[in-house]
Amino acid sequence: MADTGNFQAPADLNRWRTIALGVGGVALIIWAIGTYLNPEQGLRSWLLGFVLFGGIGLGCLGVLLLGYLTGGAWAVATRRAAEAGSRTLPVIFVLFLPLAFGIKRLYEWTHIPATEHIMQHRGWFMTPESWILRSAVYFILFGVMVFLLNKWGREQDKTNNYEDAEKFLGRATAFSGPAMVFYSLLVTFASVDWVMTLDPHYFSTIWGLLFVAGWALSAFCFLVAVLAFLSDKAPMDRVLGRRHFHDLGKLILALVMIWAYFNFSQFLIIWSGNIPEETVWFQARMYHGWGYVAWALILFHFAAPFLVLLLQDLKRRAKTLAKVAVFILVMRWLDMLWLISPTPRISTHGATLGFIDSFSWMDIVAPIAVGGIWLWYFSTQLMKRPLVPVMDPFLEKAIEHGHGH
Repeated sequence: MADTGNFQAPADLNRWRTIALGVGGVALIIWAIGTYLNPEQGLRSWLLGFVLFGGIGLGCLGVLLLGYLTGGAWAVATRRAAEAGSRTLPVIFVLFLPLAFGIKRLYEWTHIPATEHIMQHRGWFMTPESWILRSAVYFILFGVMVFLLNKWGREQDKTNNYEDAEKFLGRATAFSGPAMVFYSLLVTFASVDWVMTLDPHYFSTIWGLLFVAGWALSAFCFLVAVLAFLSDKAPMDRVLGRRHFHDLGKLILALVMIWAYFNFSQFLIIWSGNIPEETVWFQARMYHGWGYVAWALILFHFAAPFLVLLLQDLKRRAKTLAKVAVFILVMRWLDMLWLISPTPRISTHGATLGFIDSFSWMDIVAPIAVGGIWLWYFSTQLMKRPLVPVMDPFLEKAIEHGHGH
């Protein structure tokens, strides 16, 4: 068996873990006070933070599945960090509970008369009981994937020869093929229930793919930031190389383009179809201040990262790439704000609001609260296991690849 003690997380992580919990705890108290005064806005802001950081955790599960399916040095280098991200599922579930308990204060469709056409058409599907039941099923199925992949990873580290280690790698690889299909379907249904139903009259068939790509982008950006932080500290200073970050930078570039392609496709198809229920959704996001947010997303979520990530030398510099990744994560927050905030509100009897009227200080505080708690739990999980798959048969080749020219 390999000496896993040589690949434990550095002690510096403890300090950041404490800071994350402290900041998250203070922000949670402030958010709770704001939610007491304005429950609907507080829950909307909490949903914003939940979708952002819960999306990183669930995105790490997708990255883990993708890594097993495609292989490559980047997959080996990020595997244990991605596993730690996927193991945050329990805290993601806990962070989901305020939304479940506050469903009737958050979703406008819970106040629409049962006689309205949209409610008659969807029937029991559009009831709080059904929504909560489906969400529970999503977490259970995500949990099965997380449990099995992390179990095989832990057992692989305990082996004392590469033959046994390869068996666990083979199990995870074989499992990841069908699991990726179910994962994509679960993300689709979950994103529709949690976000799209904020506007009960809107429907988009590409919605699920927007979140599959968006959460994968968030996860890769987060993993780059974590690995860049660890890259000059033992033990990862002897594992990570310039080519690892170059590969991850190319994956981020690809996902930035996919995100832009999916969003433009959705806009073009819906706008040309000219169906009132669908075009109204875009009209609410093109005027009254939200149009400026849309342009900011075009320029800074797509155009600027696209041009910057074309530079090969930049992608090879860990700290510089991490700054780009963190900037994209801020844009991911803005993207989620653009999706969530303009939707119909219970307090306005289904009317939408402009940017000035709908933006709240809780849209900043709630994500900080969610993010602080999530980062504390992620750091705890990262410190429990070796930072690399020490018995993976391809670890040495992955290290050599990262330090190549």
